Amino acid sequence: MAVSKFHPVEQIMEAYAAGQRVFAESRPQELAAKVPQMPADVQWHFIGHLQTNKLKLVLPYVSLVQSVDSLHLLEAIKSWALVNNRTVDVLLELHLGAEETKQGFTEAEILSIIAGEASPAIRVCGLMGMATNTEDMSVVERDFERIEALFRKIQGMGFPDFTELSIGMSGDWPLAVRHGATMVRIGTDIFGPRV
Repeated sequence: MAVSKFHPVEQIMEAYAAGQRVFAESRPQELAAKVPQMPADVQWHFIGHLQTNKLKLVLPYVSLVQSVDSLHLLEAIKSWALVNNRTVDVLLELHLGAEETKQGFTEAEILSIIAGEASPAIRVCGLMGMATNTEDMSVVERDFERIEALFRKIQGMGFPDFTELSIGMSGDWPLAVRHGATMVRIGTDIFGPRV
């Protein structure tokens, strides 16, 4: 998907004109402002940390929330979906990187959620992860190996909707694809560096 955060609609429309249809945003207000300015066939994903008080700026517009990183957020999304008679597709974010500032669940927490999730309001479609922020590709590869192993394990448990693995960005996407990524988050390689 094209990570369009911080980029103006004019630039996003250039990518759209070239055939891109899936765009990702990480800030609720920015997403809500861009949606009405873009064609209706754009598929929006949310990839940032989502606060529960911002759900109404995100959930009406996105086809996938990639960054569900806490039980509190998962429950809030579920409540919103029930009130609005919707099913919200989500990815569970595995805490991958070495940085303490990274969000996400442990592997045990994800397995527990998968085993217990049975609400029609939420469809867990896979995993999302952000590798350690480093130039050392061996560290990034270890992170990708870890999330791929969990992804394959859960797939082996027989969940038919569990099909998506979102890992990799502009600097490491070929490695992510080798480790089973079904989605890569590309911003810089499409739009250039953020200014």
